Amino acid sequence: MNTNSSGRRFGRTTLVAAAEFLEGHVQAGFNQMAVRLELEREIPEDTGMSVQKKCARLARIVANDPDREIDTLEGRKTLAEAVILEALALAEYESGNRAQMVLEQSLARDGYALHWEEGEEFARSWSGRGGAALISALPQELAADEPNDEVRQILQEKGFERTLGHLNQAVSGHGRGDWAAANSQVRTFVESLVEEIAIDVGVTNAHELTAENRLRALHNLGFLSSERNEWLGDGKGFINGLIKMLHTEGSHPGLSDADHSTFRLHVVLVTARLLLRRLREFRNDDR
Repeated sequence: MNTNSSGRRFGRTTLVAAAEFLEGHVQAGFNQMAVRLELEREIPEDTGMSVQKKCARLARIVANDPDREIDTLEGRKTLAEAVILEALALAEYESGNRAQMVLEQSLARDGYALHWEEGEEFARSWSGRGGAALISALPQELAADEPNDEVRQILQEKGFERTLGHLNQAVSGHGRGDWAAANSQVRTFVESLVEEIAIDVGVTNAHELTAENRLRALHNLGFLSSERNEWLGDGKGFINGLIKMLHTEGSHPGLSDADHSTFRLHVVLVTARLLLRRLREFRNDDR
């Protein structure tokens, strides 16, 4: 995740999605943008190069050098944020544009949402065009790529390859806007994570137990705490509730399902990070 002076952070996938969305420019518009981004030497005005190829070059530049600072009408910004703002200046309210949908989904995973004034485009100072404003949907420390990166790192350290595979599929499904697939893989990711943690800490015959019995065994070993209301025998603990929520009906058409799928992904990533950090330090005296 890349951070700039304003505290805004964007994942590599989001930066590439923004560059691809900028294919909506005509040649003249793209060349003007390249000047605003101080990239005219790296992306020439040559009209023999298609806008699509110029966007591919832009994607490589911003993905490899996101923290480069440039001057904009809104002050000094990183190249990463400037490219995001350029893309949002082209965004349209309730657009069916596939590239815009991918960008919005990527921004949602990074912890951002688009704001529209009363459902209409509104004037913004950046490049003098209309578009959407970027607002934080989550505190920055909960932005998806941060726990995502740490979760992936610990999964690899522990050799939890099956669980990592389910996480990759969940993120991929979310990126495609396939909410049913994303929700299903998020649920399977949690189930697989619990099983691999149970095996790692020495739960007897962990692979033969039901998911609930694995969690109960983890509680009995002291890995999950009843004092912190993580797992309770009456089914009202946090982990109890999380499992129930993940097993509700899958997605239905509409923006609310995009929001709920993103919520599921965020809450599961943050929870997984907590459990995996704990696993690093956990000692089972019976092992």
